[in-house]
Amino acid sequence: MQKVECGLCPRHCSLKEGAVGVCKGRVNQNGVITALNYGCITSVALDPIEKKPLYHFFPGSFILSVGSFGCNLKCPFCQNHSISMADKSCDYQKVTPEELVALALDLSQKDRGNLGIAFTYNEPLISYEFVLDTSKELKRHNLKSVLVTNGGICSDYFERLLPYVDAMNIDLKGFSQSFYDYVKGDFETVKENIKLAHSYCHVEVTTLIIPTKNDSAEDMAAEARFLSGISEEIPLHISRFFPRYKEQNLYPTPIDTIDKLCSIALRYLKFVHRGNC
Repeated sequence: MQKVECGLCPRHCSLKEGAVGVCKGRVNQNGVITALNYGCITSVALDPIEKKPLYHFFPGSFILSVGSFGCNLKCPFCQNHSISMADKSCDYQKVTPEELVALALDLSQKDRGNLGIAFTYNEPLISYEFVLDTSKELKRHNLKSVLVTNGGICSDYFERLLPYVDAMNIDLKGFSQSFYDYVKGDFETVKENIKLAHSYCHVEVTTLIIPTKNDSAEDMAAEARFLSGISEEIPLHISRFFPRYKEQNLYPTPIDTIDKLCSIALRYLKFVHRGNC
């Protein structure tokens, strides 16, 4: 049987029957590429919305946060590598979109309330079909759909999903293709998707600052200018790195570096937040 190309992300994995993509979440099943991790939930929590981080979208609210397994990037500093780098052999619970939305709806009626569902922890967009089906179900119940994503998705897929998404935080990993080579991603795709997402829903952006990798003043100035060209009101979260996964030999980001980069970003953007400090 001939190989089938997965068109979801810029990797365009060519998969023979039964083969799984680099992301570990998509599979060629009878000649059709679909989500291997459809409805496979590895992590669930009722989180403050600020933890996503979303500081300008219903602040003070809570949201049911769920994750699966797999990711289409290979960040050596990944904070959630135990699930983002995992495959179907990991522990998970299967749920349908209807079951998950029923839980979200029940939590929305509790004392603390719940906005809806945030797809987070691993890269949610590799489970595209599940996110789309669940987001449509959320709309039917007037609940919110939130994505915490690396933004590495092809625009035709993204455009079909965006009408059902209310907010997202997009990780802008760094501001050069050379940095995206380091994480095995595509810089231009992420930039275009930030523009596209902003035309549909509330968007905030996070950049994790890694010493010696993406901590230059020049890169931050270029990033902030780019975001302000879309809208100076896009909130930017500048976060501090701590040694994780394969980057155990680097030191934590100095707080002085975070402060300096925040000052630079504030020349161009109205809302700049210090993360993990």
